[in-house]
Amino acid sequence: MPHDSASKGGIHIAIYHLEAKIISRGAGRSVVAAAAYASCSRLYNDYDGITHDYTRKRGCRYSEIFLSDTAPAQWKDRQTLWEAVETVEKAKNSRLARELIVALPIELELSDWKQILRQFIQEQCTSKGMCADVSIHDTDGHNPHAHILLTVRPLDQAGHWQAKTQKEYLCRRGPEEQAFTAEEFLTAKQDGWEKQYPYQSGKKKVYLTPSEAQNHPDYIRTSKSPKSTRYGRQNPISEVWNSEEQLLCWRKGWEDAVNLSLEQHQLSARIDCRSNADRGLEEQPTIHEGYHARNLEAMGIPSTRCALNRQIKEDNRLLKELKVQIQKLTKALKESIPAIASALESLRSRLITLQYHVLHDTSQQRAISEVLDKAITLVKEYKSVQKKITGKISEKKALQAEKKICSPLKFLQIRQFNQKIAALTEEIEELKSRKAYLLSCLNCHSDSDMKAIQQKIEKMQDTQKRLKDQLVCLNEQKATGTLNFLETKEKISPEDVDAVLEEREKLRPEKMQEVREHLEGTFQSAFRNDMLQKAEKIINSELQETESLHSILHRLHQKETALKRQSRTPKYHKDQER
Repeated sequence: MPHDSASKGGIHIAIYHLEAKIISRGAGRSVVAAAAYASCSRLYNDYDGITHDYTRKRGCRYSEIFLSDTAPAQWKDRQTLWEAVETVEKAKNSRLARELIVALPIELELSDWKQILRQFIQEQCTSKGMCADVSIHDTDGHNPHAHILLTVRPLDQAGHWQAKTQKEYLCRRGPEEQAFTAEEFLTAKQDGWEKQYPYQSGKKKVYLTPSEAQNHPDYIRTSKSPKSTRYGRQNPISEVWNSEEQLLCWRKGWEDAVNLSLEQHQLSARIDCRSNADRGLEEQPTIHEGYHARNLEAMGIPSTRCALNRQIKEDNRLLKELKVQIQKLTKALKESIPAIASALESLRSRLITLQYHVLHDTSQQRAISEVLDKAITLVKEYKSVQKKITGKISEKKALQAEKKICSPLKFLQIRQFNQKIAALTEEIEELKSRKAYLLSCLNCHSDSDMKAIQQKIEKMQDTQKRLKDQLVCLNEQKATGTLNFLETKEKISPEDVDAVLEEREKLRPEKMQEVREHLEGTFQSAFRNDMLQKAEKIINSELQETESLHSILHRLHQKETALKRQSRTPKYHKDQER
């Protein structure tokens, strides 16, 4: 499954994905079919007589069975394990297994993924009594993920299946009613609790205890089955496995296992199992942090740095100020040396500020392009997956309709229908998991959110176009300012060059401090000192001031000193030497 990431505080935040779902006969699924599909193998299901063959399916790079301490050793064989599960579950709507689908970090390799999965399975599954069937899928090098099939029925110390639930009898003692298991009732009946049985008198039906029935001879008992709760009492182990707390534990456990491996490999990438709200973030997980666009705030992008509209207004203000500085520069040529130096340094400062904005806008444009490319790709794939799901559901319904009208005596034909329907069911589940991941990448909770995502993409495209147009304008004005600067320097008389340089040297620290304070005020926490240094370096190069003023003056002073020394040195003639 494709990964995206966002940088925050120097840490690379990778996309987190863990999906949990139940494999149930009530949903038309078979755990044998799911295991065969995930492991790309061939398995036979004795429950319905169907052979599920996915040996031609590609993409499974690794599969392994992990057993709990009390599980029989022969369950290391995939066929034996899941056949045992299918056999013990008798009901037509039985919950057969739980499936976890987790995204694997693309920064790591197959051996690392295996280690992460082994650690996670040991700590979160087998140590708690579950057996696990793990398969890693990676078809194109960009979609690594794992399917983890977990047993849902606990085992006792002898390796035998325990009951998922115990029958609870609703017993009465006077006006009180309470539920007891068969074992608990043995003690409870000594305290006066009685089971309730169905009785009927004419059309009236009631539940009565044996002692109450003695006072109503006209009531006839209609069943030997006592009154009980609808679902019974969950096995305490099953209750924990099915709890919300267990799911949270799995989510946190997966985060810890992956981050530990990333840290051991000295990688900055991290995953976070918390939701954006819990992490105190407002931004979409598929959008890099730091976009300065007020019209993108609807997408949840924080505006703590600088809104795009504000930034463009600031750029426009700079352009106007640049024109004013050029006018001052032209006027300064007719005035004193300090005026010329001040005009040159002021123009240089504005050009550096302008160059910083160019670098910043270019960076934002590049980042938005990356996000757009990923978002458009995700939406395109989502539509493709949705189309495939719709097609396969239609195909499945058609097969089910054909099966329904097929003669019950055509056993072979019915079996073929069942095999095709089971295969389609697994393909649909795989596609649904893929769609769920794509929705999570786009920060959508349902299909209905996709329309809003499309609108956000259009807004980002508009923003990208505005940035592009603004960059063209900024670069044109910067070129004009640079040309005026160079022309002004050429017009300075040779006898004034050194004096202008000395004056500019005095003014530069103050001017650069103004530039820094201005940019820090504009960009706030987004201000980058390295970008300012880069902007200054670029402007120095374009203004043909590759040397610092101090270096130029020092070189001129050295040259002047050398000339003075040479003028004071006595001249000797050849005839004097003779």
